[in-house]
Amino acid sequence: MNVANVVWIVSEDAAAPTPQVLQYLNESSLQSVYLKARMPEKYQSVKNKPRGVANRLAGLQWIRDNAKDGVFYFADDDNTYDVRLFEEMRWTKGVSMFPVGLVTKLAVSTPIVKNGGVVGFYDGWIAKRKFPIDMAGFAVNVQYLLERPKATMPYKVGYEEDGFMISLGIKPKDIEPLALNCTKFDVYSKNWVNEKPTLVT
Repeated sequence: MNVANVVWIVSEDAAAPTPQVLQYLNESSLQSVYLKARMPEKYQSVKNKPRGVANRLAGLQWIRDNAKDGVFYFADDDNTYDVRLFEEMRWTKGVSMFPVGLVTKLAVSTPIVKNGGVVGFYDGWIAKRKFPIDMAGFAVNVQYLLERPKATMPYKVGYEEDGFMISLGIKPKDIEPLALNCTKFDVYSKNWVNEKPTLVT
């Protein structure tokens, strides 16, 4: 990756470390941290599993224990990224947001920006979410997180991002829109097939 000062926190849902993952990290030129975080057993047998929550919570705990400044971002292995996104997000002071392409039936998830401020959201599944955003569509300043020790992500399918934003106490007016006021795409999903949003009952 052609971006300076990046720490790659890899949090794996596995009973034991995957040798291939460890080998890849050891051979990579990136500074990396390997974590192992299994989904709680009570969620493993349900139909709609809250995937990735345990992994992200483990990453957040590592940040709380080891970082004092910087910006963090939840990057998934099924997305494609423009390297410029990582350069721009490093200036995030609180919470920044940006569009994600090829997600949900509308093919886009993005904040709506007017006069430089976020006034709403455009997403294929609004539901009752205050922040209908994609996991790949925001970055958070480390100090901002550290000042909010109760911030967490819920084990609730479809509401992980929304719950995390609410726990951070961010208001839409305080969101920092990136990517030319959310008019260009620097991150895309690789799995889009005009997908239908997950139904939560």
